[in-house]
This record gives sequence, structure tokens and C-alpha cells, in this order.
Amino acid sequence: MDFMYQTWPWYFSGFVIGMVMLTLIFLGKTFGMSSNLRSLCTLASAGKKVPFFDFDWKASRWNLVVVLGAMLGGFVAVHYMSAPTNVAINPETIEQLAVLGVDAPDGKLVPDALFSSSVFQSPKGIALLLLGGFLIGFGSRYAGGCTSGHAITGLSNLQLPSLKAVIGFFIGGLIMAHLLLPLLLK
Repeated sequence: MDFMYQTWPWYFSGFVIGMVMLTLIFLGKTFGMSSNLRSLCTLASAGKKVPFFDFDWKASRWNLVVVLGAMLGGFVAVHYMSAPTNVAINPETIEQLAVLGVDAPDGKLVPDALFSSSVFQSPKGIALLLLGGFLIGFGSRYAGGCTSGHAITGLSNLQLPSLKAVIGFFIGGLIMAHLLLPLLLK
């Protein structure tokens, strides 16, 4: 059972993701998390007001189970399967984050300064969450899918638009990490 409590190596996790994708391709299904938001809006009767949400969500209800599984898996991983020795961060990265006022994660996957309930106690934190949520939602619709849809499903199906989207995601991540994050944390 010790294997379950440790961070899994990339090659094992990659193999499992590859097997899931082969199964989905065999079954004629596609995977992506942002499409579930459309299904959830349809379930909430948004299709009565916006034609985009007026579709048969039952055809993709299997994907809603994926969302529940991701939420349950995240909960179990954080509360029952996270060993503090699993996370090894480059000391230079810790120093760079300290300059920005971000504490070292101390064995956690994310630092409390960026991912804790204290974010909701400041207007700046709430504004950043709202703006970030809007940009993620807009970007995933504009790109025709989210990172998981393009990077996992699209690339495994050898789709050129997905390759372009993934390159864009990486460029955006680099811009955010190196240019915008230091400005936002000042």
C-alpha cells in the first residue's frame, strides 16, 4: 500500500492516461472537462434562455461521472494519500517565490498563499478569482476546449488544432508565471 501513498511516477500515470484514452477512442467517446460545464448549465435549464445550452445532455452524461470522480479522487488524494515527503521543489524556485511573498509549500502541492480560504478575505483575491475564472471560461470556449480536452484527447487523436491550442496554453502559462504573477503578487 505504500505505493498508493506516494506520488506516482510520470511513466505510470502517463501509461494509465494512455490506456484510458485508447478505451475512449475504441468506444467513440471524447474527453474534456469544459464540456461538462455546458451540460451542467443545460441541467440548470439555461437552454430555455440561451440556445447554446439547448442540447441533449444525456448523450454525454457519462462524462459527468468523470467530474464526480475527479472531485472524489481529489478529496481522497488530499485527505488520505498525501505524504509531505512527496513534493520536492527546486530551492531556487522556493527563493523566487519567497521574494514574491509566497510561502514554501512544505510538502503540499500548492502554497497556502495562493490556494487557501484566506483568498476570500480580500477584495483583490476575490477580484483575481473572478477575473481568472472568466478568462479560463472564455479561453476554453474560444479554443474549442480546455487543456484536458486538447492536450489529452486532441493530441491522442493527432488533431492539429489541439497541438496549436496546447502550444498556446504553454506560452500563456510561461507569460503568466514569469511576467504577470510577479505583478499580481506585489
